[in-house]
Amino acid sequence: MNAKRILITGGAGFIGCNAARYFRKRGWEIVLWDNLSRSGGESNLEWLRRQKDFEFRKIDVRDAAAVRVALKETPCEYVLHCAGQVAVTSSVSDPREDFEINLGGTFNLLEAVRLERPDVFFLYTCTNKVYGGMEETGITQRGGRWEYEDLPHGVSEEQPLDFHSPYGCSKGGADQYVRDYARIYGLRTVSFRQSCIYGERQFGIEDQGWVAWFTIAHALKRAVTIFGDGCQTRDVLFAQDLCEAFEAAFEHSGKTVGQVYNVGGGPRNQMSLLELIELLRVQRRYPLEYAFADWRPGDQRVFVADIRKAERDFGWRPRHSVAKGVERLAIWVDANLDEFRHL
Repeated sequence: MNAKRILITGGAGFIGCNAARYFRKRGWEIVLWDNLSRSGGESNLEWLRRQKDFEFRKIDVRDAAAVRVALKETPCEYVLHCAGQVAVTSSVSDPREDFEINLGGTFNLLEAVRLERPDVFFLYTCTNKVYGGMEETGITQRGGRWEYEDLPHGVSEEQPLDFHSPYGCSKGGADQYVRDYARIYGLRTVSFRQSCIYGERQFGIEDQGWVAWFTIAHALKRAVTIFGDGCQTRDVLFAQDLCEAFEAAFEHSGKTVGQVYNVGGGPRNQMSLLELIELLRVQRRYPLEYAFADWRPGDQRVFVADIRKAERDFGWRPRHSVAKGVERLAIWVDANLDEFRHL
């Protein structure tokens, strides 16, 4: 029996390379596309090369013609679309680039799938930023966290969309294209509206990947800046748990095709910025220095995903607690400190 084959766009990125390792261990053949523009991409690609057994092509999803030709030459059962511009702040400073990568790039890939490989399973890695600031939703501070007043399970997929920031617009627009290509063209598409993903191989920076950024700064004994009051809260999800969701959605495609899912740590895995700082102090036994600055555009005081639809439709739930996941991340950071000194 031939192995299944998965194409991962953004395959040298944090989520992409974790997915490559996960699916390779599960017996899949791996094809990776990446333009290697992001810091850490070359390092992640070299790490994957040491594990062998994958195909790599340098592809920029903004190049529609190249995407179509490359997909035509790439037989596969699964397209996992992780390529993208990932920072709200970068989208504010350069909204055109953000639009061309996130919305334009996703459109190019969808068109290539429609024209060349309409039978593949296509999963898009989206974001909870599609829900905007949710200003009408009551929140309160409890125990040093911002929390919802009346959403004990978190935010469901029924929450109205309210794109906020160019990043929210580009990712949200792509999310709707992905959903509509299932309705209009019968493609086998799914969109994951993801919360804060963290884990090994994440080269976090100040404006993206805050769990990794704080963990790296702590290991290097550098101070960090908290934009806001530090009580802002997110449900965080360890990368391996996300990869398990990627596979489960494929295995249950009869139920998941055409759907959108909130995928995050859920209420059991929520954490504020100040709580992470305290967790790192306890685990490593020395403090992380920090200072405060004003809130950034598009920042939510709280976001916690209701992940019950994913559990109902494809039997998934996170397995890593916050403490366990952060400990695994910290061990990896400590073992690779030289890779972070230039950040």
